[in-house]
Amino acid sequence: MITNSAGVDGRAAQVARRQLNLATRHQLTAAGIAPGTITSRTSRTGGPWQRLLPRVYLLQTGPPDHRQRALAAVLYAAEPASDPLSGDTAALTGGAALALLGIRDAPYTPADVLVRAPRRPAGTPEVRPLPTTRWPRTITVSGIPSTRPVRAAADFAARAEAPELVRSVLAGVVQSGWCHPQDLHAELRDSRLLTRPAIRAAAAELLAGVRSVAEARARDTLEATDLPTPLWNARLYTPAGAFLATPDAYWPDEGVALEIDSAEYHYTRDAWHATLRRRLRLESHGILVISATPSMIRDTPTEVLAALRTLLTLATSRPTPPTAHARGHVQLELPTP
Repeated sequence: MITNSAGVDGRAAQVARRQLNLATRHQLTAAGIAPGTITSRTSRTGGPWQRLLPRVYLLQTGPPDHRQRALAAVLYAAEPASDPLSGDTAALTGGAALALLGIRDAPYTPADVLVRAPRRPAGTPEVRPLPTTRWPRTITVSGIPSTRPVRAAADFAARAEAPELVRSVLAGVVQSGWCHPQDLHAELRDSRLLTRPAIRAAAAELLAGVRSVAEARARDTLEATDLPTPLWNARLYTPAGAFLATPDAYWPDEGVALEIDSAEYHYTRDAWHATLRRRLRLESHGILVISATPSMIRDTPTEVLAALRTLLTLATSRPTPPTAHARGHVQLELPTP
């Protein structure tokens, strides 16, 4: 059983309600709770309070959720006398901020928290304070002061070690609509991160229209061949202006589309039917479609390439060209950092 704000009343209760049942030692003592009382309530097994981080307490008996752990990191790093919810002295960023937005593969821990330089709070296994002189505009996500997604993505990329993870998370931020690839590129440039090969490659993919790791692998595979360069995630329309579909890759001169269909996103009857209807719409307008799974792109790329090569060759001799055309997509060159 979880007991919320156990043993808290008055000003301390107001702080707890405002801060997801969390409070700092400074806030509790300012509310009139003696240091000895704080110690006694957090030292006993089973509660009623829990010490999550140095000088940060959870005022309930049950375990914290992701939101509470994220806010605890901000409370820990914020200037003690400030309002920690203002975002003026500490703000969640990096993977933890992106995880709150639902970005797949973004890690909740350790939580990166921006702090205004020259303050340098000590780090913990759960919290990485990041002093900065380039203080961003902040927002509130689920009650937690955070950087905007574009800055959080750049801060994540700066500290991530695995290139595939960088690819996946940056693509997820753009795919989810949290920022435009041009804005992300500008942030990565301002953060002086485009000199890193993995980050530069991920930025190039996003500017080219790639929106997932599977698409990035397909792009790598295609670039190693003599096949024409496709448009990535181009929006296709009928001559009358009706929207048709957005295939993962599209060769407009040949009227050939590559669809990368993951089982994870097509496991329901409705999702599978939607995929088939999309393919029928494309084919009804003369577009030749090849479907492949991410595992096919990864494990048997030669088979996918052989099928693409055949269709691209056949398309050049078709008596009836495709009636669809692409709009709103331009292949963008990646500027020199």
